[in-house]
Amino acid sequence: MSDNQSWNSSGSEEDVEPRDESGHLIGIVDLSGVLSKWTNYIHGWQDRWVVLKNNTLSYYKSQDETEYGCRGSLCLSKAVITPHEFDECRLDITVNDSVWYLRAADPEHRHQWIDSIELHRADSGYGSESSLRRHGSMLSLTSATSGFSATSTSSFKKGHSLKEKLAEMETFRDILCRQVDTLQKYFDGCSDAVSKDELQRDKIVEDDEDDFPNTRTDGEFLHNNNGSKEKLFQALSPKGIDFKGEAITFKATTAGILATLSHCIDLMVKREDSWQKRLDKEMEKRRRIEEGYKSALNELKTKSHFGGPDYEEGPNSLINEDEFFDAVEAALDRQDKIEEQSHTEKTRMQRSSPVPPGDVYSTTGTHRFANKVEEMVQNHMTYSLQDVGGDANWQLVVEEGEMKVYRREVEENGIVLDPLKATHSVKGVTGHEVCHYFWDTAYRNDWETTIENFNVVENLSENAAIVYQTHKRVWPASQRDVLYLSAMRKIMANNENDPDTWLVCNFSVDHDDAQPSNKCVRAKINIGMICQTLVSPPEGDKEISRDNIMCKITYVANVNPGGWAPASVLRAVAKREYPKFLKRFTSYVQEKTAGKPILF
Repeated sequence: MSDNQSWNSSGSEEDVEPRDESGHLIGIVDLSGVLSKWTNYIHGWQDRWVVLKNNTLSYYKSQDETEYGCRGSLCLSKAVITPHEFDECRLDITVNDSVWYLRAADPEHRHQWIDSIELHRADSGYGSESSLRRHGSMLSLTSATSGFSATSTSSFKKGHSLKEKLAEMETFRDILCRQVDTLQKYFDGCSDAVSKDELQRDKIVEDDEDDFPNTRTDGEFLHNNNGSKEKLFQALSPKGIDFKGEAITFKATTAGILATLSHCIDLMVKREDSWQKRLDKEMEKRRRIEEGYKSALNELKTKSHFGGPDYEEGPNSLINEDEFFDAVEAALDRQDKIEEQSHTEKTRMQRSSPVPPGDVYSTTGTHRFANKVEEMVQNHMTYSLQDVGGDANWQLVVEEGEMKVYRREVEENGIVLDPLKATHSVKGVTGHEVCHYFWDTAYRNDWETTIENFNVVENLSENAAIVYQTHKRVWPASQRDVLYLSAMRKIMANNENDPDTWLVCNFSVDHDDAQPSNKCVRAKINIGMICQTLVSPPEGDKEISRDNIMCKITYVANVNPGGWAPASVLRAVAKREYPKFLKRFTSYVQEKTAGKPILF
């Protein structure tokens, strides 16, 4: 094993995943293609070119823009991939506070993307047990000689750290190398001495018959039985080497090395135990964090992420007024386009219902709301026709040709209750015709574009009915519904010079068959439309034609929207929608009455 190779804490090579030469898990492939990405609440889902490469998910507006740089990217190491519970084509990718909502073309493509993303996450090694095994908990031999942090030695006794023991091993190694060199010199000298002694012994054998002792040149007898071992060592030892002393030092050095190695092993065992305890604590901490994360994630599933396609709005909405207004305006623009497309089809469908005689609308009737209807009629005739000047504080907010829209700002408990008043003059129609098409529910869907559905809860008389209707939801505002009594009256003239006057009043009531529900916010209304017919005398003996008549309309609305919405948004929407409503409705009446007999 090389010095720079790290030890595996598990002691086994079976836990290492198979990887290619570049270090990536085998089987990982890059992926790219078109996915629908939720952009924002105005533009919704948009097709984007998405690229999965090197554990990073990037997206571009189109494939042609890949060479200019991505518009956004996510590192998948810490990403959480969540397949949608109900939408089989959708997957959500979360990294900290960032969320990407993506939709594939079909469930098979979604599974392909999820599998590829999970493979890239596994390749990053973040948070997996295999990554802990690959990095290991033991020090490499290279790192062992390069020093340790203060944290790694703080758990050991002072003066007995692994670093100091390794320094001792370095010292022992140097001493041992010098001693080995010295002993090698001694052994070389002994070898030379033995060779010389063998030559002398051969001569002794030749001269043995003379029976004389053989002597060396230095005068020392080799075959002197009384000679001491010290003299023999002195004869064999090279000059200047203390063999006995070197042997004792060598023995002490090797003993020190063995003792230090034993101590190092003990320290490494203690270190491994310490790190194992720390690892166990971290794993337990991680387990608790993961459990808390899963619990929080389950709670978040009940609430959609801010700004996402599942975002739920209400009184506690975090969306600011500018974003709220942008979203409402975009939704209203879409409704206008849909209405323009369907307008041609509506005009082709000619509806006609018999118009009751005028006498029917001259009285209130005898139903249980008769007194309330009479009270509302009198209030509208008294106050709605008053001049907008003086102390009424009406502010002119829109002026388009003959049409003028006024507003008086009123708030109650933080809710905008601004009364609106509009005046308009329409040529070629009578007040009776305008009120007829405004009141009769048979024509309601032809000109009213904000209603999702409606039904007549109860017919009180031939000129009064209780109507329940729900309006189309304009995201991010909640959906509204309204239950109101609608009555149509002909106002009797006090003298012959007074114009022919008709009125429709709509005001909120309660009814057992249309109780408020959690699905919609119940709005309260008090609306009056007063129409006066002005006739200019025809020339000569000509009959009165539609060129000689004009309808003067006074429209007053007091609406309590209920729920919650920013005041600035409500006022801006009212300023935008009321003029459009009046123009749309009066144009519809002109189209319906063109070429037909005049209905006074």
